Amino acid sequence: MNPLARLSLLLGTGLALSACARPPETSLAATPVPLTPSTQATAAVADTLPRVLVHKSPTCGCCGLWVEHLRQAGFPVEVRDQENIHPIKERLGIPFGKGSCHTAQVDGYVIEGHVPVQDIKRLLAERPQARGLVLPGMPAGSPGMEMPDGRVEPYTVELIATDGSTRPFARHGSAGSP
Repeated sequence: MNPLARLSLLLGTGLALSACARPPETSLAATPVPLTPSTQATAAVADTLPRVLVHKSPTCGCCGLWVEHLRQAGFPVEVRDQENIHPIKERLGIPFGKGSCHTAQVDGYVIEGHVPVQDIKRLLAERPQARGLVLPGMPAGSPGMEMPDGRVEPYTVELIATDGSTRPFARHGSAGSP
């Protein structure tokens, strides 16, 4: 990665991490709307959910809330608090400009940011040839970034292709959704 790209990645993630350090302005109840429904595929993941390894800053409150989102859905979670997760993001191939405040690994895939658990289950059920999922930034109303009034800022979870490109995987908080 060239020095300018690395600096941009560090600055962008630094801003995301500073937002995490703020006291939560949130308390969730977001209802995601998948781009393409596949409830049968998601059900196939069933009872045997794989372990999720989460890399996060030890001071990030919203990351802890996202971990709880995973645990409540039945995922076994291992948390590794680290002062600098940038080398992990780089090693796992998080695309430039798509970073968030935590990075997870599950069953051969990478999960970047506040991705809803139903999207992770869908990924594991469908098993596409891909690196994983990314939710850039920290959208209000996403898991771990819940708003007291239940408001959900529209956001799109993206699939990271093996070449590092991304495409929409699921949309959440769109007009008409609760």
